[in-house]
Amino acid sequence: MRTTLLLVAAAIASTITPASAQRASQHGVVSQTVNETEIRIEYDRPVARGRELFGELIEWDAIWTPGANRATWIDFSEPVTINGHDMPKGRYAMWMVPQENRPWEVVFATEWDTHHGMFPFDSEVLRIEVTSEQGAHMEALAFYFPVVGPYEATLRMHWGPTIVPLQIGVRQ
Repeated sequence: MRTTLLLVAAAIASTITPASAQRASQHGVVSQTVNETEIRIEYDRPVARGRELFGELIEWDAIWTPGANRATWIDFSEPVTINGHDMPKGRYAMWMVPQENRPWEVVFATEWDTHHGMFPFDSEVLRIEVTSEQGAHMEALAFYFPVVGPYEATLRMHWGPTIVPLQIGVRQ
């Protein structure tokens, strides 16, 4: 009986996370309203920590969610266009295929609540090519809107020196 109680106590103790424990990749939320359309992104923010990112930590030509822990998701409150392609309103997992010396692929899937290493092939709704850019070093992966107009916005994924811009249009 005593052994059973000790095993149960050990099992319970192993599931308790101390208040001071930190996650390696902190959770991030970015939201932008364009006209009357809300765009919201939730993701966990991995940190470069001196590592070579694309081509090393993240393989070329392999599908990857730009984040950690869970798939990064994006939500549109109304239909939008992404780089000129129609996208219905809703929540989508965002994935990317980094490619060396050619445009990256950005992929949206309806199955958004999934592990970051399990691409849901049967729920893909849009795949577009985007030319990556180089900029200043960004230590923690970030999404942000550097340009917002009355009916469009630029969303950037930025990690290390790599930037992947998406042009999002909303109804007028």
